[in-house]
Amino acid sequence: MKIIAQNYSNGNLEMLEIPMITSRSGLLVETTASLVSVGTEKAMIDVAKKSLIGKALARPDWVRQVIDKVKTEGLMEAWRQSKARLDMPVPLGYSCAGIVREVNNTEDDFRVGDSVACSGSGYASHAEWNVVPPNLCVKIPDNVSFEDASYVALGGIAMEAVRLAEPEFGHKIGVIGLGLLGQLAVQILRTAGCHVVGIDISAQKCELALKHGAEAVAVTGKDDPVAIANDFSGHAGLDAVIILASVDSDEPLIQAAGMCRERGKIIAGGLIGLNIPRQAFFEKELYFAVSKAWGPGMFDPDYEERGFKYPIAYARWTAQRNMDEFLRMLSLGRISLSDITTHRFSFEKALDAYRLILSGKEPAIGVVLHYPEHDNRPEVADERMTRILQTGPVKQQAKISGVSAGLIGAGLFARGTLLPALKKVSGITLTGVASSRGLSGKNLADSYKFRYATTDYRELLKDDNINMVFILTRHNSHKKFVCEALKAGKAVFVEKPLCINKDELKEIIDTYLSLVTNDSTPFLMVGFNRRFAPATRQCIEFIGQAKKSSVVQIRCNAGYIPAESWVHKKDEGGGRIIGEVCHFVDLAQAITGGTPAKVFASCTESSQGVRDNLTISMKMDNGAAVAITYASNGDKSFQREEVQVFAGGAVCVINNFKSVDFISSGKQRVKKSLEVDRGHIGEIKATCDALKNGNPSPIDFKSLIATTLATFAIEESITTGEAVEVKTELF
Repeated sequence: MKIIAQNYSNGNLEMLEIPMITSRSGLLVETTASLVSVGTEKAMIDVAKKSLIGKALARPDWVRQVIDKVKTEGLMEAWRQSKARLDMPVPLGYSCAGIVREVNNTEDDFRVGDSVACSGSGYASHAEWNVVPPNLCVKIPDNVSFEDASYVALGGIAMEAVRLAEPEFGHKIGVIGLGLLGQLAVQILRTAGCHVVGIDISAQKCELALKHGAEAVAVTGKDDPVAIANDFSGHAGLDAVIILASVDSDEPLIQAAGMCRERGKIIAGGLIGLNIPRQAFFEKELYFAVSKAWGPGMFDPDYEERGFKYPIAYARWTAQRNMDEFLRMLSLGRISLSDITTHRFSFEKALDAYRLILSGKEPAIGVVLHYPEHDNRPEVADERMTRILQTGPVKQQAKISGVSAGLIGAGLFARGTLLPALKKVSGITLTGVASSRGLSGKNLADSYKFRYATTDYRELLKDDNINMVFILTRHNSHKKFVCEALKAGKAVFVEKPLCINKDELKEIIDTYLSLVTNDSTPFLMVGFNRRFAPATRQCIEFIGQAKKSSVVQIRCNAGYIPAESWVHKKDEGGGRIIGEVCHFVDLAQAITGGTPAKVFASCTESSQGVRDNLTISMKMDNGAAVAITYASNGDKSFQREEVQVFAGGAVCVINNFKSVDFISSGKQRVKKSLEVDRGHIGEIKATCDALKNGNPSPIDFKSLIATTLATFAIEESITTGEAVEVKTELF
């Protein structure tokens, strides 16, 4: 299948061939038409084409994130992570229409064959196929064309901006910016019984607004918009001004303040400067709001990804309801798009559409991409079979020498952490990469010279050329992939955690033990990298045999993650104790040489049930004592991690895995590194060396189980307020 994507590193636009997308949930939609959002997409492209300095000036929020990363992770790690983000291709488009071909794991009233309009960045892309969450889809009325329905997201944006202005019958309202959104807003306001004055730099767009129901217009640069608006309102001032312009300036906001009556409303739905002119706002006591895309639910993972429905009594107009109402207005003929659609291109000529928009040679308002007729396409079943795409030479190996890797998951961790580590270890062949949406996997395969990319992970499991599978997906999928990969006879490396609950752990244990024979043991490794850090190895060597009676203090300044993140969801990320504290439980095992026997934990209160500010006391089975402090409410600029070990009359302190203090017999020495090294390269080398040499996994199976059980016990201790034994013998 084909998709339009942009490389944010160099700004290049490409039509890419990627493996057919797949998903376990949502609607698989065959695209018939998609709308190019001229203002938003052009702004994205303009930023992407800037130099690094230009990007920094355009997005100072990115710069702050990089600076924080440099402080805690070091310059090189910050560079790797930043480069990984910039190198990830971005699919363009967020508004389309098409036909439902599959319905997966949803209780919504959608059926195969339904005509639907879809929205959402990363969902309703300019692509031949899209997988879209049900809450971002609506059915298309019979008398609305696919072309008109493809405007659904932009219609929702205009409608939400109008709703925030709270128009009443007879209100006089200004619309600044008469591009696509502005033209839609004019028609919506006219339908609501409002009197509209439009303002734009283009005389042609002003004329079009008059045709759509505006009663007066002002051409910026030629007319005085404030004077015209005041005349239009009888010098009382406008009841509201909706700004739908896209300009890097505060001028629209200043103009709007001059146009409004006292206690009027200003709604910003466009990309403008937001330096509010305080005096004007103070004198008129103006109300100001920034509209959020096409309504409540947007950018809320519970709504978009998990299908949560906002009760109509508390959120009358959600994103989906705004989309549905826009299509209803189209169906009733109250909104016309015939004069707004200025250009039509076949999907194969999509790059020509962008060249036209970027050149500015022709005024473009509504640009629609049309996809091949269904009858002229390959059979759906045949196209779905193309879920594997060769990106390198096909080579059948009689026998694997070394490590031949297959990756399940192609996100930021794979790109920014794991693959750079893999490339530094010799004897590894990168064979296949699987990702559900295809684009990230295809890009990763091209960048790192994998032989193929696929959207069906089972291709990796049945590939005899692969002997190790790396699982780098969300936590709730780990158990499934671990068990299937082990059964397929693959060595398995799964990024932490091993799983997220006891039932999953029992299934992994049962699978593992069922494969144990007199001659072989399954190879299972979990990405607990800190035990492989040079600083950890130096600490263990320094403490020596005294580790059995050691006292260990581990502190992590973890940083804040919003409560709505998937990481905190018990059925998806498992929470930060299971998903992240596991690192430090494993580190404690490595340093002390013992396994957790009993834990007691306490946590600060959270109104949203988030457990990420806690202290843990852990007794090891060999007598060592461990205390872990894990906090998300600290300052990001402070070093992320510190480990203090007291044993045998000596003290060892690991400072953020960049330096180590050794104190003994009244003397202190310090060993420093140029960069933070949390052990990723050492971990990968140890894992691959073990597999190549026919040795067991670098972390034994019992230790992996003990770490996982300890995190479950920590959760239980917080809930009960009591110490909890870690009973590995039950498994």
